[in-house]
Amino acid sequence: MQRRLVIATATATATAPALLLLRPAWALNLTEGDANAGIRTALERGANSAVALLGRRDGFLGNPLVKIELPGYLKDAAKLLKATGQGAKLDELVTAMNRAAEAAVPAAKPLLVKAVKDMSVDDGLKILRGGDDSVTQFFAGKTREPLGEQFLPIVTKATEKVSLADKYNAVAKKAGGFGLVKGDEANIQQYVTARALDGLYRMIGEEEKKIRQDPVGTGSAILKKVFGGLG
Repeated sequence: MQRRLVIATATATATAPALLLLRPAWALNLTEGDANAGIRTALERGANSAVALLGRRDGFLGNPLVKIELPGYLKDAAKLLKATGQGAKLDELVTAMNRAAEAAVPAAKPLLVKAVKDMSVDDGLKILRGGDDSVTQFFAGKTREPLGEQFLPIVTKATEKVSLADKYNAVAKKAGGFGLVKGDEANIQQYVTARALDGLYRMIGEEEKKIRQDPVGTGSAILKKVFGGLG
């Protein structure tokens, strides 16, 4: 009889909804539906806020947290270039890079929304019990690669109007042969695409922090209920 009880208990535990397992004491009155709704609301809020903030004029250029600066190789040479009268062109390139990122970000919204709709129970559990950046990590893991492919043509179109961009690529390609330029800095379009994605996830993270630190302040009853006991 005791053996049957143990087996029955184990079977019931194995088939219980994942979001109801190993929950902390504060969540005992939280239904799976509540948890799911709260997580999706947090994801949607983070995505919508980031796209709205960044996908407009000066969204990147006017925000010190995400402003795209010159690539390291060119930044090191900036003083010399400015001394030779290239200062205005450098400023033009910085502006063009940030304008390109601002133009690309709105294209992220459909993919971010799809990621929310496709969220699995396991994804939800990781977000609910994860660290302060679990929402950000969810989006980055699900969307960074496809968004990079989507952003690149938009960024390329925006930066090709600036003559210094092509000159940078030519010089960086040669420098890369000597190991002076590494990774995405060897191409200005790839560099801007990567920094635009970094900025997008950074701002999603900022919204996530607000939700976790002050769920009551969001004005959302479901966010208060789901995240209110995480602190």
